[in-house]
Amino acid sequence: MFAIILAVIAFSPAVAAPGDMTVETFLSKVDALMAGGGNMQSPDVALLQSEMKAAGTNYRRQLKTDAEAGRAPTSCPPETMSMDLADLMAHFRSYPESALAGTSVNGALSDLMKTRHPCKP
Repeated sequence: MFAIILAVIAFSPAVAAPGDMTVETFLSKVDALMAGGGNMQSPDVALLQSEMKAAGTNYRRQLKTDAEAGRAPTSCPPETMSMDLADLMAHFRSYPESALAGTSVNGALSDLMKTRHPCKP
């Protein structure tokens, strides 16, 4: 069930304009969905979808902006890739509890990409 929820969150189109959700809030919403049996009709599913879609869009936009400005990229992902959703959640859960409220989903995704796809010197 967890994998189904994550797949729907990551690959469904966004419904609402996203904010800059913290990892703490994101994880608490995922945990609440799981505790409730994975209700795919919950409004939080659309909210989480929107956050992940926005984080990916923001990440790609920042790479493009850096390239256009002549700045070195923060990471060097392949042209096409897929992300293991369990790894994504594990990365989100790897932050110390004290950092969860101060780390955005955008920032956490960017951090993950830096570690997964570092640029070769």
